[in-house]
Amino acid sequence: MKVGVLTGGGDAPGLNSAIISIVKKCERYGFEAVGIRYGWAGLLECDAVPLNYADVEETISRGGTVIKTSRTNPLKIPDGIKKAVENFRKLGLDALIAIGGDDTLSVATALSEEGLPVVGIPKTIDYDVPETDFTIGFDTAVNTAMRLIENIKDTADAHNRVFIVEIMGRHAGWIALYSGLAAGADLILIPEEPFSIQDVTDFVKRKMDKERSKGVVIVVAEGALIKDYKGPVTKDATVDQFGHVRLGGIGEFLAKEIQKILGVETRSCAPAHMIRGGSPTVLDRLVSMRFGLAAVDLVKKGRFGQAVALKGGKIVTVPLSEISGKTKTVSKELYEEAKVFFE
Repeated sequence: MKVGVLTGGGDAPGLNSAIISIVKKCERYGFEAVGIRYGWAGLLECDAVPLNYADVEETISRGGTVIKTSRTNPLKIPDGIKKAVENFRKLGLDALIAIGGDDTLSVATALSEEGLPVVGIPKTIDYDVPETDFTIGFDTAVNTAMRLIENIKDTADAHNRVFIVEIMGRHAGWIALYSGLAAGADLILIPEEPFSIQDVTDFVKRKMDKERSKGVVIVVAEGALIKDYKGPVTKDATVDQFGHVRLGGIGEFLAKEIQKILGVETRSCAPAHMIRGGSPTVLDRLVSMRFGLAAVDLVKKGRFGQAVALKGGKIVTVPLSEISGKTKTVSKELYEEAKVFFE
């Protein structure tokens, strides 16, 4: 049996661990593992390379993905799905394991509906794939973001300065909320809870009046929404093949507004891709390995159209159709719990 594996969308720490375990389990079963390079772009171009355990085992400590990735979307390319199906057969594949977030898994779902034997693995630093307690990359990203926010807090306190830290998170504020709470941020703004500029400036004024010897650190997700503002703050109007505009700039926008209204020195920073790369944590390595092993088991059993997931510490399977097109967001209840620290 010839098993293809690809990684699509943004890179994430832990992808190589999943690839290593897929290759190892394939070799145990006597399967041939093939890496489809650059995600769906590779399938559209028949860009594939053989994967051997000896060649990939040393990548376990590296972020990124040894077989590369891209944001190519066959659903937006004329006859893209048809071409993907044709190339799947041209490459002689018997199964395909797709590792990615909602965008990548939505394509996997479409291919599954066309009859291709596909298995999915959830990957996204945003942690917004539903039906799973874990997505590859989130644990490393949130820990990296936490440390960066802690560093900013030191500088903010040293200068009695206001800092806005803009963190990745298009539709869901998981990274901003978790890293901000763990780092002791003063206020956290997420896409699920639109805010007003007035509320933020009032908060900053109260905080600085109350604690004159400290700075103020506000963490904001890049997709956070301002009340009475049309849509999220964006860098420009261009979109990728999945229809996503390029977010970014809300931190800088907020900093300027706070400084203009309150007259206090306010700076912004956006770690952005610094939280996407780097050596994966133990959790990202081990669960990614478990996902990879389980995915190959699904292939061996002929259980296609499924994605592996983690629930209550156990590896389970979920139909791709139950993941595709859906987003796991921060609940109102969880955000309300966090608000006790925003005083």
